[in-house]
Amino acid sequence: MNVKSIPMIMTWSRVALIPVFLIFYYAPIEDARFWAGLAFMIAAITDWFDGYLARKLNVDSKLGAFLDPVADKLIVAAALIVVAAEYHDNIWVILSAIVIMMREVGISALREWMAENNARDVVAVSKLGKVKTASQLAALTWLLYGGELWGINWGELGFPMLYFAAVLTAYTWIQYTVAAYPELVRSTKS
Repeated sequence: MNVKSIPMIMTWSRVALIPVFLIFYYAPIEDARFWAGLAFMIAAITDWFDGYLARKLNVDSKLGAFLDPVADKLIVAAALIVVAAEYHDNIWVILSAIVIMMREVGISALREWMAENNARDVVAVSKLGKVKTASQLAALTWLLYGGELWGINWGELGFPMLYFAAVLTAYTWIQYTVAAYPELVRSTKS
């Protein structure tokens, strides 16, 4: 294995971990939710680490730049569906899941459109977008696990973190849309 292929392998591993965390979540085994949360957490860590390694090893590729956000959206969507189903009686969880999914699809489409129009930098990932992603991944990990460890009830911490992530999600959605607006208006006039 070539060291320079590690970032791409990590991106693919994030997709491969989707069925792993789903199987663990629904498996009739002891500590199933712990293992599901752990599998999701490993996937979340690869989200940060593959990008870092790609930059460090100078192996950025168009395929990697395309697949990385797709892998992110797939694993977040899968986790949001599980969490929304698990906590279906909590309207705030459902609304948070809807806002997060709408934003992820909407901004992905916007970024793709901007890339086709040579304006991708206008909607490049911001620092606040990275905080949003980290808070989403933490909330989903905690809610998937839902148990107590080291005297901390991670499931209970997951709720406010998910709501915080939803607020950041909505804010960054507006932020990116406002940044892209001049380009969108310019394109409709041509």
